Amino acid sequence: MTNIRELLEYIVKSLVDDQDQVAVREIAGQKAVIYEIEVAAEDKAKIIGRQGRTANAIRRIAEAIGRKQGKVVKVEII
Repeated sequence: MTNIRELLEYIVKSLVDDQDQVAVREIAGQKAVIYEIEVAAEDKAKIIGRQGRTANAIRRIAEAIGRKQGKVVKVEII
């Protein structure tokens, strides 16, 4: 099985300048899993992208993998 947290961390670290500030936390519930992505303030724009396109792409990837595993996945950028 694919570890969604590790995948999100890999994707985010490849997009930002300050990789040491990247933190991905997993909050598991009974039916859903929430992933919180935290980056340095100057890297937030890189993660969100123009009109939120990059953030939406990251969310879609995580949701698709979660759906295959039978989970509801939400991604939040803090």
